[in-house]
Amino acid sequence: MLLTSRTFGEAVLCLCAKAKEFIKVGRTCRGDLDNRMDILHEYVKLRSEFGRQCLFSDRQELLVDVPPNPKLASQFVIKETRDLGVQGCWEMSEHEVNTKRFEYDNQGINHVEGGWPKDINHLEMEQTIRFRKKVEKDEIYMNSVMVLGTVIGQCVGQNNAVDIYQEYFRDEDMLDEVQEAPSVKVANVYRDPHHVKRHVTCLSWQPNGGNHLAAAYCYLQTDKAHLGMSQESYIWDIENPTQPYVTLHSTSQLICLDYNPDDMHSIFSGCVNGQIALWDARNGKSPAARTPLEGCHTDPVYKIVWLPSPTGTEAFSASTDGQILWWDSRQLSQPTDRLVLDLSRKENLETALGAISLAYDQSTPDTFLAGTEQGAVVYCDRAGKSAGEKIVCTYDGHHGPVYAIQRSPFFSQNFLTVGDWGARIWSQDVKETAVMWTRHQADYLTDGCWSPVRPSVFFTVKMDGVLDIWDILFKQNDPTLSVKVRDEALSSINVHQGGSRLACGSQEGIATLIEIKSGLSSPQHNEQELLGEMLERETKREKVLRAQRGGDDGADGEAGPKELVLRSEHDFHNVMESEQRRKQWESRQRHYP
Repeated sequence: MLLTSRTFGEAVLCLCAKAKEFIKVGRTCRGDLDNRMDILHEYVKLRSEFGRQCLFSDRQELLVDVPPNPKLASQFVIKETRDLGVQGCWEMSEHEVNTKRFEYDNQGINHVEGGWPKDINHLEMEQTIRFRKKVEKDEIYMNSVMVLGTVIGQCVGQNNAVDIYQEYFRDEDMLDEVQEAPSVKVANVYRDPHHVKRHVTCLSWQPNGGNHLAAAYCYLQTDKAHLGMSQESYIWDIENPTQPYVTLHSTSQLICLDYNPDDMHSIFSGCVNGQIALWDARNGKSPAARTPLEGCHTDPVYKIVWLPSPTGTEAFSASTDGQILWWDSRQLSQPTDRLVLDLSRKENLETALGAISLAYDQSTPDTFLAGTEQGAVVYCDRAGKSAGEKIVCTYDGHHGPVYAIQRSPFFSQNFLTVGDWGARIWSQDVKETAVMWTRHQADYLTDGCWSPVRPSVFFTVKMDGVLDIWDILFKQNDPTLSVKVRDEALSSINVHQGGSRLACGSQEGIATLIEIKSGLSSPQHNEQELLGEMLERETKREKVLRAQRGGDDGADGEAGPKELVLRSEHDFHNVMESEQRRKQWESRQRHYP
């Protein structure tokens, strides 16, 4: 039956009519009762207390119409009621297997020293010698020794042929390891508390895994310098970015600073006015010692580095005045040694090259590299007796200032330089050109450094605020990972000695702490060996190309260009094997994008 609004309304009207008749009859009855009794009280109730008024309307509207579908009946299966018993315990089954039984029994052995017979006293030497000679003459003993000698010889030969200490599944274990994709994460941001923001020109980590980060703040554009600019630099605790751990007060802004690797609290710094200051983070804000103005650099000090001396108190500094000065922190009244970077070997400051970066080899602390404003890298030997002997050679490869230079922590013969629009890797044996270099970037590079744990990884920062992470063993043309750190230009970078953290400084006075994931901070299998082969191959290639250009006919003894080419072809087959191993290693780096 279908129920519509019309039929519903008719039903309601019918009910209302019946109600009227019922009310009429009730009134008649009440009239009869009024003749018998009086009304004592009348209950009155307002209309609003009855609730919402019901309004009915007559409309032709079909609310729902669901006709039966005979086709659905074929999909149902009518089953009779059935009873199913359920138990409240797990179903279990018992299995029996008959295996081969191993029967064993316990037996005791009465051990006698040396296994001698009972009638032989092993403490009497004469009896043991007499018995030994008797056994050696026995034919059964002689035949047994001959038979066993062949078996023992075969076993000895197997031991000599098989390396029992060989690790057969070492490479398979490396494949099973789950490697994390290369990525970084910003951990903290440290802002210059002063209202006039200055450049973070240098960063230095506390040695021995310390959690303090020293930052030098300086406004290098002197033509736009403010009169009320702060002269302070700061030491930050990486766990507290709200305020500096120590404030370094100076009469001149600091451009560079460096922690003493042998002392966790001593810091050497270079100032804009050319002075060198020594700081002790435990003894307040003022420097512990300072050089006089008349006995130091005449231009800003752009780099200062501690030397691995027996006393742990020596350092040397570089400035754009063309001088390299050596200092002893115990006596800063005057430098202990001086070198003028005059390529004419005349020690003329007017023609000297301004140095802005330094690098040295810990194994030979007398030799060092200096990057200059003119784009040249000068290789110097402090042990030279004259100025001509101290300046050994130069490496020309950059069109602008060499902002960063650092030797490889794993290959001392190779060093990294950062300047103009790219980074270059040099070999100390090849002076004309670099052995590897990145392609030109769209923005200027301002700093760079090697990874202390990964031989093939180095970092660079650019003017567009991007941090580039390079893995030259995996990819040479493009960085492995590029991260936009800041909107403004990045001016400095330094990696923690653990390799898992690095700090970047910007031109707005912000130092950013970045955590490097294990994909770029964990040593890889056979990485150092493969990189060494690559650098050696590229060095040989550059030597051959140099010989072909006629730059050095005697580069390799008395060998000429043709002989060098033939020798390189001969080395090609040896290099192929290492190349195959390198490709296999690269194929395992599935975590790279």
